[in-house]
Amino acid sequence: MSQSLLEHVAQLRARIEATPFAPNLGAFIDEAVARNGGATLWTFFDDSRTATYAEAKTAIDRMASALHHAGVRQGTHVGVMLPNVPEFPTTWLALARLGAVMVPINIGYTARELHYVLTDSEASFLVIDASCLATLDQMTAETPVLDADHVLVLGGDGSRGRAVASLLAEAPDHPGPWPQPKLDDLMNIQYTSGTTGFPKGCMLTHRYWLTLGKVAAMRGEDECRRILVAQPYYYMDPQWLLLMAMYSDGQVFVARRASSSRFMDWVRAYDIEYCLFPGVVDKEPPSPLDRQNKLKRVSVFGLAKQAHADLEKRFGMIARESFGMTEVGSALFMPREATDMVGSGACGVPSPYREAKVCDEAGNEVPVGEIGELCIRGPGILLGYYRKPEANAASFRDGWFRTGDLFRKDEKGFHYIVGRVKDMIRRSGENIAARELEAVMREIDEIAEAAAVGVPDSRRGQEVKAYIVLKPGVDRSAVSPERFFAHCEARLAKFKVPRYLEYRDSLPKTPSEKIAKQRLVDEKPDLRADSYDRVDGVWR
Repeated sequence: MSQSLLEHVAQLRARIEATPFAPNLGAFIDEAVARNGGATLWTFFDDSRTATYAEAKTAIDRMASALHHAGVRQGTHVGVMLPNVPEFPTTWLALARLGAVMVPINIGYTARELHYVLTDSEASFLVIDASCLATLDQMTAETPVLDADHVLVLGGDGSRGRAVASLLAEAPDHPGPWPQPKLDDLMNIQYTSGTTGFPKGCMLTHRYWLTLGKVAAMRGEDECRRILVAQPYYYMDPQWLLLMAMYSDGQVFVARRASSSRFMDWVRAYDIEYCLFPGVVDKEPPSPLDRQNKLKRVSVFGLAKQAHADLEKRFGMIARESFGMTEVGSALFMPREATDMVGSGACGVPSPYREAKVCDEAGNEVPVGEIGELCIRGPGILLGYYRKPEANAASFRDGWFRTGDLFRKDEKGFHYIVGRVKDMIRRSGENIAARELEAVMREIDEIAEAAAVGVPDSRRGQEVKAYIVLKPGVDRSAVSPERFFAHCEARLAKFKVPRYLEYRDSLPKTPSEKIAKQRLVDEKPDLRADSYDRVDGVWR
């Protein structure tokens, strides 16, 4: 990177790191309310429910009193299984007030998955939406894990567990003073979705959340105060987006559920200035209204090179790549001033509070330009995986967290993601990153989703199989095998071109909507079945 940009990033980093933290999330709430009491903090627009900073604080403190009256204490683990309603952030921040621990739970979980998370996290309370009670009943019919009066039901009539509304109405005020957890005390056990096996609970602290919110607010230097939240609150993003808004003295506009077709309508209707921009929105038909927005900056992830530049041109906005994960929060970011990096595919430079290095299998840093595993360290990353000593031993080396992602760093200091350590296909001694193949496949406009996996092969070790899902209404003849393979051959080295192609109506997903490749691999004993074989020119 240029000397001037290098100096600018160093100054930005120093300024962010010099800004002091509140002692904990509860104190942070108080500071934000003192600055913005009468200003609006959140708008849940599908339900027409809003709250000012002061009203949100009152609701948070009232919820904390109710939870305390129900038996929640400092250090208590509380499952929270709610949709995108104000009670979700209210409960989270109420637990922060009490020094308790939130275990967010996907409302789409089955009884088996719910049982796993509750038992693995050692949750002793559950705040659950009435619409999810059928799942809880399926679980408790065989393996009850919670006392009946520790099930707190939002929207319930009192016939099952304890109604949250009644608790809020009847509970006395907290006897005070509020507990004062430390920055490095546990706040969340946040479960990763996991594409293989069971998910792991990331132990995230007050420092983790305050770091993530502060960095998101300050790294853009553009005072984004109107922020769209279109992801479920049981994922990490809405939680830090709320804190980002509070750091910026701004507000969040929250959708009940994601919608690619309505996304830009929301952006325009609420004068949104910042959001996480889903790639699928760019697949929507162009509109003369596309550039009629007030977006100052958006975060994008995994865009193909040309798609990045086209996205900025189409919507008239600044789009920047970054890299983060539940375990470490923000790890890498691309400065908004790095206009020459648009479409480069780079994720950027280390975020404030983070160090990064690209390592070989022994943990040694590899030379510039070579591929290795990205390792991250810094204050506020996860404490570890809850009750998973083997995973912790494998994931940490001398204080560095091993991300499991393959990266290379260029001579200017920018980092490029290549793929997952375990998502590499090895064909005739060559390493092929599935991520690269999938990006090339998605360049075909009629393709909605794509996945690449390795198929065992006696001669080459592995061959490459491609799975594609076409957009609604698109016939397979529009993306024939001949067209598909010609496209790949024009953009990939010969050894990377898939041999097998399978059309699918859908792809299996994890709870966080990642493609569950292990389930694809496990579906059938012979992965060549139901595929077109490019080499032999036949359907198998």
